[in-house]
Amino acid sequence: MNFFFAITFWFATAVITLGLGYKIRQYWRTKAPLRIPITPAPSTRFGVVLRMLREVVLFESLFKANKWIWILGWMFHFSLLLVMARHLRYFQEQPWVWVTLIQPFGKYAAYPMIIGLSGLLLRRFVVDRIRYISAPSDYLMLIMLITIGLSGLLMQLFFRIDIIEVQNYFVGLTGFRIESLPTSALLILHLLLVSLLMMIFPFSKLLHAPGIFFSPTLNQVDNARKQPKRSISLNQASPIGANDSKGNHG
Repeated sequence: MNFFFAITFWFATAVITLGLGYKIRQYWRTKAPLRIPITPAPSTRFGVVLRMLREVVLFESLFKANKWIWILGWMFHFSLLLVMARHLRYFQEQPWVWVTLIQPFGKYAAYPMIIGLSGLLLRRFVVDRIRYISAPSDYLMLIMLITIGLSGLLMQLFFRIDIIEVQNYFVGLTGFRIESLPTSALLILHLLLVSLLMMIFPFSKLLHAPGIFFSPTLNQVDNARKQPKRSISLNQASPIGANDSKGNHG
């Protein structure tokens, strides 16, 4: 089992790193030929930066659209950030000071994370228009995330494992060493789902995390009047041989 999870996590790390790098490069190289910012939009670069910060940190557009979904989505994303930051201690022999300080907050962040995810999953069942556009993968992603959160919470509350042994195992993986991992069915389920999530992340809808920074509707300056894009001419020359100089077909 120790060797299996070592290979699995090394492979998952390579997939998520290369996959994210490829998708970000693809986003970066994709041109936006038209000015299509969502209005009202800022007219300066500094205004765009502030708008992106509000969108990424506060989910501003979602707040304006639906307050209930905003609450559930913000609960999940902010709690997930705390949980992931708390898990950094498993990859460090001597955790950073701030990682140690947030441990109590990250410990209880699992509760709002699961509540937020459960609300988002319930929404896909009870709201007709959301259920209509939901694909099976949308349900599976939410169920996977909920299961990851629940398995971690159960290990924290009822089925405790040796976290020092877990820490030694993952610190060893960062140095390409294979240590001993505690034997626990919940831990195996938790790690399998986390590694699966890492492998499918770059190719799923979850990629909106880095993708939002490349959205032309949010990252463009509203200066179309000052710097208009070249419009496509409707009077372009006909292909050679299609018409002669007199406009007759050849």
